[in-house]
Amino acid sequence: MYSNTYFLPDYSLKAYNSFGFDVKARFFAAFQSHEMMQELLEQYQHLPYMPMHILGGGSNILLTRDVDGLVLRNELKGIELVKEDTDHYYVKAQAGENWHDFVCYCIEKNYAGIENLSLIPGSVGASPMQNIGAYGVEIKDVFHSLEAWHINEKHKETFTLNDCGFGYRESVFKEKYRNRFIITSVTYKLNKVPVYHTSYGAITQELEKMGVKDLNIAAIARAVINIRQSKLPDPQQLGNAGSFFKNPTISENHFKRLQEEFPGIVGYPTNTARIKLAAGWLIEQCGWKGYRKGDAGCHQQQALVLVNYGNATGADIFKLSNEIIESVLQKFGVRLEREVNII
Repeated sequence: MYSNTYFLPDYSLKAYNSFGFDVKARFFAAFQSHEMMQELLEQYQHLPYMPMHILGGGSNILLTRDVDGLVLRNELKGIELVKEDTDHYYVKAQAGENWHDFVCYCIEKNYAGIENLSLIPGSVGASPMQNIGAYGVEIKDVFHSLEAWHINEKHKETFTLNDCGFGYRESVFKEKYRNRFIITSVTYKLNKVPVYHTSYGAITQELEKMGVKDLNIAAIARAVINIRQSKLPDPQQLGNAGSFFKNPTISENHFKRLQEEFPGIVGYPTNTARIKLAAGWLIEQCGWKGYRKGDAGCHQQQALVLVNYGNATGADIFKLSNEIIESVLQKFGVRLEREVNII
């Protein structure tokens, strides 16, 4: 039989998901060390059969119901410089570290490369899982390796850049290896000499507004933070998971046809001969920006963000997302994909 010493029954996850949904996990536990993680996994074998979910910062999930299984929260902490060479610092962070706190730490140390990823909610462990990205930078651009615990085979594995199958908000950990590994640490390859990315979004304009004369990574981080705070709701104030949908890609011919009908359509060339569209623009053109039904809504300033105004459920948000997907498909012939993980 299992022991309640290890697992908390009927545990509310309200504090552990950025939408603020008050759903319950059948069992819950958190670990702060590798030894505790292994002990919990051992005890899991004694539970009645049920699925297991690994939880990090809880900022990229949509909990549509109570979780009939075990939820394990990764709270591993620690940051260290493991090596350096002529051009790079190799910085290892434990998976339970808060992502934005880690970015701030690197900026203080003058480790360059992730300043454009400031203020993205979530944990370090989720960064390669989602291949998070913003303002012209993705995790794959600064990734060196990660360590992960194989749950069934009970050993540690190291994954290099090529092992991770990074794509647009994708990696092997999101689908292929989902719930088969627990990411325990990530090592980033950061620059000694900064390579500035200021052309994407409104960074250049924001830097000018800030009066920045000598460009540095701290200034870029501050510009990104200013922009994000002006457009995106704080999950502490208004429940959300950031960008709910991926920016879709379509063929050049499809884009040309849409341009003829919708001259203001926003599109960016990619290196795959496809055009990436701005999902927020598509959603806004369908009239969803600022929409609210009950406590489920589409944010007033950023149509890409679905929000919980207080008492919405995950099912409410999921239903709204379905309606948005259908309306964009009908108007533009483009099917949006959700960026968040649905449970």
